[in-house]
Amino acid sequence: MRRPGLTLSLIVLLAIIAGIFVYPKGLGEKWRPWRLGLDLVGGSHLIYGIDLKDVQQKDRETVVNGLRDVIERRVNLFGVGEPQVFVASEGGQSQLIVELAGVKEISEAIKQIGETPFLDFREVEQNGTSTEFIMTNLTGRYVRGAELTLDPNMNAPQVAITFNDEGAQIFEKLTEANVGKPVAIFLDNTLIEMPTVQQKISGGNAVITGRFTIQEAQKLVERFNAGALPAPITLINQQTISPNLGSDSLKKVIFAGAIGTFLVMLFMIFYYRTLGIFASLSLLIYITLTLAVFKLVPITLTLAGLAGFILTIGMAVDANILIFERMKEEIQRGLTKAASRTEGFRRAWPSIRDSNTSTILTAIILYFFTSSFVQGFALTLLIGTLVSMFSAITTTRYFLQVFLKERAR
Repeated sequence: MRRPGLTLSLIVLLAIIAGIFVYPKGLGEKWRPWRLGLDLVGGSHLIYGIDLKDVQQKDRETVVNGLRDVIERRVNLFGVGEPQVFVASEGGQSQLIVELAGVKEISEAIKQIGETPFLDFREVEQNGTSTEFIMTNLTGRYVRGAELTLDPNMNAPQVAITFNDEGAQIFEKLTEANVGKPVAIFLDNTLIEMPTVQQKISGGNAVITGRFTIQEAQKLVERFNAGALPAPITLINQQTISPNLGSDSLKKVIFAGAIGTFLVMLFMIFYYRTLGIFASLSLLIYITLTLAVFKLVPITLTLAGLAGFILTIGMAVDANILIFERMKEEIQRGLTKAASRTEGFRRAWPSIRDSNTSTILTAIILYFFTSSFVQGFALTLLIGTLVSMFSAITTTRYFLQVFLKERAR
């Protein structure tokens, strides 16, 4: 880089903007507030058991995923900040885990969450600019199931629905009366699709076509099966975490992170003198940039996630230590400061690359093969490691290039 001073100035400016953005009570909080997990702000942790005994084995995955989607939308209706809804398996049984951060009064939410999803079909009356949906007696109880298929002519994804005998008769009458008109499909009183009836459909088999992607069609199948197949959910465990306990945990984590950062910086300055000062400045830039990435993504921060981030603070100076030690070796061999700096970065890079690659691979494995808190730890570890490589290699290099000029001999 021919203009290291300009590049360094841009990095510092970006770090200052990031610092303003991540400050909890700053301007950035109005645009993008921090997402804090249940263990940091308190709330409720709910575990629901799913009764799949009446669902065929091949349909169970789509039913469970559909239920998760329905529950997540139900929770969002309560205005809950950043709810977490995910599926867990234990002893061959599927469970839905619902984490409601910051919720104090949970009784009404529990009542509505626990209701089995309700699927129904409605006629559509369009009067000018207004649209009216008229209830019919065709509901999810008449639907045997839905599956993703491909149009044999266009090879495009579509959704095939199968009705039982009674439902087939109701559906036949409904389509006969609405040829050329749309029929609305609702799940929990929320419109999920409004296909147009092309012709009278007999036999209990129907296909919904459209400009679906595979993912969109699969999501629609999951919603159909969630509202059609009998898979009631039951609350089997509830834990309430005090907001005071979460707030206390957050303060302790911040204090521990600040002390740890200070001690790392103190060691670097004491041992490497001027080089340590530049490493410490790079570390501060790393912290602000990483927190900005967390907030932009955004990542829901938990105690485990913060632990992963704090771990990367110590790891962030590892690369600097390798570089500085290489530089000292090159100076002892008789190289100039500029040459030792270049050689130090070049020779330290393979070790930095390999050590960080192993950490990145570990974080990726943890993220994709675990769940819940371990995933949060893995994600913050992964992002922190990637940003630390930038701060240690790029930022520190520019500091040295700008401020450690070669003295004339």
